[in-house]
Amino acid sequence: MMLRTVSCSLLFLLLPPQSYAYESAGQSFKIDVLTEQKDCIWGFDFLPSGDIVFTQRDGELKQLNVNTHDVITIKNIPEVAAKGQGGLLDVRVHPKFNSTHWLYLTYSVALPTGMTTRLARAELADGALTHLEVLFTAFEANDNRIHFGGRIEFDGQGHVFLSMGERNERDKAQSLSFDNGKILRLNDDGSIPSDNPFVDTAGARPEIWSLGHRNPQGLAIHPQTGELWEAEFGPLGGDEINLIEPSQNYGWPVITYGREYYGMSIGEGTSKAGMQQPIAYYVPSISPSGIGFYDGEIFPQWKGNLFVAALSGQQLQRLVIDNHRMVSQEALLTDLKWRFRHVRQGIDGLLYISTDEGKLARISP
Repeated sequence: MMLRTVSCSLLFLLLPPQSYAYESAGQSFKIDVLTEQKDCIWGFDFLPSGDIVFTQRDGELKQLNVNTHDVITIKNIPEVAAKGQGGLLDVRVHPKFNSTHWLYLTYSVALPTGMTTRLARAELADGALTHLEVLFTAFEANDNRIHFGGRIEFDGQGHVFLSMGERNERDKAQSLSFDNGKILRLNDDGSIPSDNPFVDTAGARPEIWSLGHRNPQGLAIHPQTGELWEAEFGPLGGDEINLIEPSQNYGWPVITYGREYYGMSIGEGTSKAGMQQPIAYYVPSISPSGIGFYDGEIFPQWKGNLFVAALSGQQLQRLVIDNHRMVSQEALLTDLKWRFRHVRQGIDGLLYISTDEGKLARISP
């Protein structure tokens, strides 16, 4: 099902600089910019204290006090290859941070064979990382500087999911011998779960959970069902929102609703037996990056909705889902002309967004 972008109903008020007010689904809300940095804020997460840790793609990891708006730079970051679309990507706070003090990071790394995506974890203490462990390095590296994937998601059962772009080597997205173009599942110590779908398949990378992805930068666990949802960039059109199931093939580059940037068709069409259809797709592209479900009580009309941060679309998409079917959507914040990189619900029940312009902002009543 192709969804068409629908403009939201906007109620724009005069507010102090860097604060904006709107209305959606009968609810008023405002967005306040908490900090503005000099580079893309690619990922962010929430410490138990309420502070926010966030990455800049140029290789800096920072911590924001949401009350004072003070920002500190965290020391001892691993060496990052900040080239092209690569750099310091996602950051996540381990679900048991109070006892482990672990932060998880994804970043592009330069190897003798080229660049690839790496997962590491380290303890956060006194504004610095200690006891850094490299947990996983994606196979295989190449000289391309695009499609690193890199989103991290915990399932609450001791596992961590990683999204991996196909690194502009399309055919590898269909091969179980490579991590390119896959969703991966690891134990949170980097080891391989014994119940992964391809553990016993000869020649397969045992960390693979699903295949046939182009450049997935959105991962989110549904807070009620525990299902894994994903968003990925198409080429010229064909961005996708997918429900991810183990061992399933999501088609790239065999099937797609997108076309080459110069207009030619790609692959064999838009459907094929044995390959999954997206829950929704976008033509033209909106470039979906981070995604997050809203499960709070502060905005009751948004409960259960999936929010999508869109780059080229310069909008925050609100998707209403019923029984794995997208029934409606709303394009929010289009007047701001920001490139939205990520969206997450905070521990306070509010929504937070980050942008390629270096903004980290909060959505509240």
